[in-house]
Amino acid sequence: MSQRQVLQVFEQYQRARTQFVQAVAELAARPQNVETLQEAGVISLLRPLLLDIVPTIQQTAALALGRLANYDDDLAEAVVKGNILPHLLCSLSEKNRFYKKAAAFVLRAVSKHSPQLAQAIVHCGALEMLVICLEDFDPGVKEAASWALGYIARHNSELSQAVVDAGAVPLLVLCIQEPEIALKRIAAATLSDISKHSPELAQTVVDAGAIAHLAQMILNPDAKLKRQVLSALSQIAKHSVELAELVVEAEIFPVVLTCLKDSDEYVKKNGATLIREIAKHTPELSQLIVNAGGVAAVIDCIGSCRGTVRLPGIMMLGYVAAHSENLSMAVIISKGITPLCVCLIEEQEDHIKAAAAWALGQVGKHTPEHARAVAAANVLPTLLAMYMDVHSSEDLQMKTKKALKNILQKCTYLPALEPLLHDAPPNIMKHIVGQFSKVLFPWIF
Repeated sequence: MSQRQVLQVFEQYQRARTQFVQAVAELAARPQNVETLQEAGVISLLRPLLLDIVPTIQQTAALALGRLANYDDDLAEAVVKGNILPHLLCSLSEKNRFYKKAAAFVLRAVSKHSPQLAQAIVHCGALEMLVICLEDFDPGVKEAASWALGYIARHNSELSQAVVDAGAVPLLVLCIQEPEIALKRIAAATLSDISKHSPELAQTVVDAGAIAHLAQMILNPDAKLKRQVLSALSQIAKHSVELAELVVEAEIFPVVLTCLKDSDEYVKKNGATLIREIAKHTPELSQLIVNAGGVAAVIDCIGSCRGTVRLPGIMMLGYVAAHSENLSMAVIISKGITPLCVCLIEEQEDHIKAAAAWALGQVGKHTPEHARAVAAANVLPTLLAMYMDVHSSEDLQMKTKKALKNILQKCTYLPALEPLLHDAPPNIMKHIVGQFSKVLFPWIF
């Protein structure tokens, strides 16, 4: 047998491997094929191909495994139990950019399903490899690694801490400074996923200098990037007064208010969420938002959108009004009561109605003047009807009851109370009668 004939055998074998792995990768992209592939034992057949001498076979095998693991948690678990991860990570830092991207895709696909599967990724030493990939020259590799780290960190504080301990945060902050928009988006999303769990994790992100760079991107024309930037700043600000103040000090006002007029609904929602997370902490922070025109901007935003996009704005008005008489009056003067009443009547979801009821209760709870402003909008019969409606959720009934109590205990505007006399149950009636008594027989009190 000649040398050429011998080499032909190897060439045929290589062609067969290439054809097999390419076909499997294509089949794995279609959900209807996945079950058949699994029954045929595809995972154990792909595993040795991760260590193939031909780089294209390695990366196509990794791509196929990523698509399979992405399908559902059973297949992701099969990838973990099939001892794939050590093969996948073997000499990863020395592999080409295509293989690194495919390997990061597998890690992301496995870790997305559950904290247990994400923990398996951590146990096999993948974090160190992913952090090395964050330093890669190729932006696509950085993006894939950042994405995988985000899917690990989002589950819980322990996994997020593991990502921090691996040294990812400073490199992610460098990634948001890169020119590629896709990389900026994913890195900002990952910083958001790390920050959301605890004040300590958010502080780690702050200490790496993230706030200033995130704040600079609020006006970026890319809507998807703005969504992630606003989300990350919200996740930092929500934890404490100190962190909220650091976000404010990055001069996000009045710039962030432009996001409330954005054509992208998620930018609007995340912008309102950021303002809400700052406003909730202290009267001083709420006053700063009022001074910047934030209350008027949020009221306009609530009027221009529908559904869950309204929710953070509704809650923000409630938080501002709850702090003090003056801040509540700022909501009233900015004509905030009518949009809240509209939300209460228009919205279909009980949790949005409950938020609007709560916010109205916060506006009206301070003085007779505040209560009259709310009552004059003819919202009390609506609150009472929702409280008494057997189809209302438990939370909506509780919020409307509390709002009625808050407003009625201060309300001395009798024309607004009269319509309630016919339908109110005893536990509400006592507040109404009490207010009539205070107005009609003031010498008793």
